[in-house]
Amino acid sequence: MLIFQEGKKCNKLEGINFIKSHMGLNPVYKDWYVGITNNYNERLFGFHKVDENKSGYVFIIAESNDTAREIEDYFVNSCHTDGGPGGGKNDSDIVYAYKIMPYTRER
Repeated sequence: MLIFQEGKKCNKLEGINFIKSHMGLNPVYKDWYVGITNNYNERLFGFHKVDENKSGYVFIIAESNDTAREIEDYFVNSCHTDGGPGGGKNDSDIVYAYKIMPYTRER
């Protein structure tokens, strides 16, 4: 599991840079899904069916829901990852990304 400095919340730039650094060099962004949640365990491993032992995934805790939405928007609209803005709840401050695999569920 990859998480930004345990216990520290990220600003927009820190969150973007941390997630990008874990996507590898020259990532194919369309092969990644980015979203926000208030419960990464439920969302990644429950809903999206990410395999904790096989899949590439990362998450950060943002300073606020607004910051989480800005990070998600950057990846979805500027980098063209899969995912869609406007998800999550008002208390969603976790931004997650995972590499799309044949066994993951995006919708």
